[in-house]
Amino acid sequence: MSTYYNIPVIIPAYEPDEKLISLLEALGRAKIGRVVVVDDGSGEAYEALFERAAAFPGCIVLHHAVNLGKGRALKTAFNYCLREFADACGCVTADSDGQHTPEDILACMRALCENPRALILGCRDFDAPEVPARSAFGNKATRQVFRFLLGLSVSDTQTGLRAIPAFFMRELMQVKGERFEYETNMLIETKNLHIPIREVPVRTVYLEENRASHFNPIRDSVRIYLVFGKFLFSSLSSSVLDLLLFQLFCTLRRPLDDRLLFVPYIVAATVFARIISAVYNFLINYRLVFKSEEKLAVTAGRYFLLAVCQMLCSAFLVNLLYGLVGGTEVFVKMPVDICLFFISFVIQREFVYHGKGTSAG
Repeated sequence: MSTYYNIPVIIPAYEPDEKLISLLEALGRAKIGRVVVVDDGSGEAYEALFERAAAFPGCIVLHHAVNLGKGRALKTAFNYCLREFADACGCVTADSDGQHTPEDILACMRALCENPRALILGCRDFDAPEVPARSAFGNKATRQVFRFLLGLSVSDTQTGLRAIPAFFMRELMQVKGERFEYETNMLIETKNLHIPIREVPVRTVYLEENRASHFNPIRDSVRIYLVFGKFLFSSLSSSVLDLLLFQLFCTLRRPLDDRLLFVPYIVAATVFARIISAVYNFLINYRLVFKSEEKLAVTAGRYFLLAVCQMLCSAFLVNLLYGLVGGTEVFVKMPVDICLFFISFVIQREFVYHGKGTSAG
């Protein structure tokens, strides 16, 4: 029998129903002999069901005393597998609600053996007619956010069917996130550690319109998007500071000669405002947003090279447009800086803070 059958299947479960038993039966028929179920504090009402699960050959049931979340359940299972299944090249995670078939689980196990240094994702087709609207919308929106904010092109960001290499499991033990946001953080960590992602097409199975899922599309999406909240706060607060300083310097300089020292006052105001806001933005990004482990001087050099280029572009374009359309300087500056913001983000992501040890969490 192929070695990929040594890969354990991890199933986090919170208040599961008979679909968990059906899945375990199907895994047994598929000759998958290592299964780790994590009871994430389901309570006394579910003890009998987990006892039935533990009776399946090769199935281990781990218990949380209280509900700690899917992220913590996965970490509990990772720790167990790393200790007890040292011969396995990794693990496969699957949901307890029957969405993942044994055939698809086996396909991910095979893919992991063929790509032992990659994260394998079992990806659904969200254009299929049977996909519930909330799942299709949430996943399509999130993958667009991933593509822009992280430069990661992943077709199914929220899939629970993942094959994870053993070395990556060890890294993931230290990754933040206790609930559904943990799976998002896992994808971010592949970017930080330069781990390739391989996608395996899987069947799209939704039972009872996916009502068994404990994923709350509002509450848990907020947790997921908070991963990017720090960067957005840093950028927005820096932009506000930059605009306020720009307006202040324009107000102070406007009564003076428009070309004092041969520099238009709009250019001078842009330069002074951007110097102060850039220092503020860099320190927040370095310490709180990206948590870069690279040397401060190296990262600062790259950042301020970008900041100078962005500042000069802003000054030139604002001065040019103000001369053409007139109006209020700050309202001319706002659309220019919005466009430059998106360009700057991509450059920061790929050049300034790029490298192992950088975290967006």
